[in-house]
Amino acid sequence: RKPELGHPQVLFAGNNISSDYLHDLMDLVVDKPFGIVNISKSGTTTEPAIAFRMLSQYLVARDGQEVAKRRIVAITDKKRGALRRLADEQGYDTFVIPDNVGGRFSVLTPVGLLPIALAGFDIEALLQGARDTALLYSSTEHPLETPAVQYAVTRQAASWECAVGEVLVAFEPRLSALGQWWMQLFGESEGKEGKGLLPLSLTYTTDLHSMGQWIQQGPHNILETMIIVDTPRDTITIPTDEQNLDGLNYLAGETMHYVNEQAHLGTLLAHEDGGVPVLQLQLPHIDARTIGAFVYTMEYAVAISGYMMGINPFDQPGVEDYKRNMFALLAKPGFESETKAMRQRLNK
Repeated sequence: RKPELGHPQVLFAGNNISSDYLHDLMDLVVDKPFGIVNISKSGTTTEPAIAFRMLSQYLVARDGQEVAKRRIVAITDKKRGALRRLADEQGYDTFVIPDNVGGRFSVLTPVGLLPIALAGFDIEALLQGARDTALLYSSTEHPLETPAVQYAVTRQAASWECAVGEVLVAFEPRLSALGQWWMQLFGESEGKEGKGLLPLSLTYTTDLHSMGQWIQQGPHNILETMIIVDTPRDTITIPTDEQNLDGLNYLAGETMHYVNEQAHLGTLLAHEDGGVPVLQLQLPHIDARTIGAFVYTMEYAVAISGYMMGINPFDQPGVEDYKRNMFALLAKPGFESETKAMRQRLNK
């Protein structure tokens, strides 16, 4: 998103352990004023902890302790953890991560809301969309008719038939990051006990040039879920060209959205003809309220879907396995015996 007047550009650190990425990011801020939002329940998660150490030390060295203190915000546990202790000692402004909300469900808590607000989006409208949807789901006399339950039932039915994965497709690039969140939501929630659809996210028509062939004529073991947006934010009309060397004058006067709609319909027909099960999710437009409703619907749906599978959709025990191995290989204190065993395995 292009930063608007009064809103900073939001950059992400602590979501990987790449030295090249962090080096390039620090190059971007070397001559610019910047602040840090440190999001970590414990304060010791490897990725954000390394990034925070590097960026906060640079900020203090460059601008001084008092300036740095005013520009650092901690979103963390209410009472416990290394980041809570540091924030209290240094006097950082803080927001609380609710105890009963896991990371992938935290979009509508300060974890998601503060960065979204800093980027210039309307978080009140985002929350209102979620509230309206929650009220609708809790007050309906026919829960099976709600979009969340219908979506959960449909994807489970696809799983019982032959599907091993689900592809969430957006025809608007602005929804690509939402697709990445959706992958984590369903991947962490359902991928347990040998169960769960493999969640993948694509952006059409871009990814039709790379994945369209596989989806059309591959093994047909996926559910394709298309997100359709009825009305675009902006309208662009295709102009006439006198030479018409590209042969596009037949589209002159049409809008880009119209062309995108026909691409969607053409893809839908082709994939249905090819034997691909296709589900469509319709959004009236892309705005904060609609996205809030979508986020709540997906969180509700993944809970229903997980319980239908007979698993707990709110834990993620498998995520800890790679962390234990990584800590052992890094010789973290307390992992001495594991370190020796890991080294022996790798040397075989």
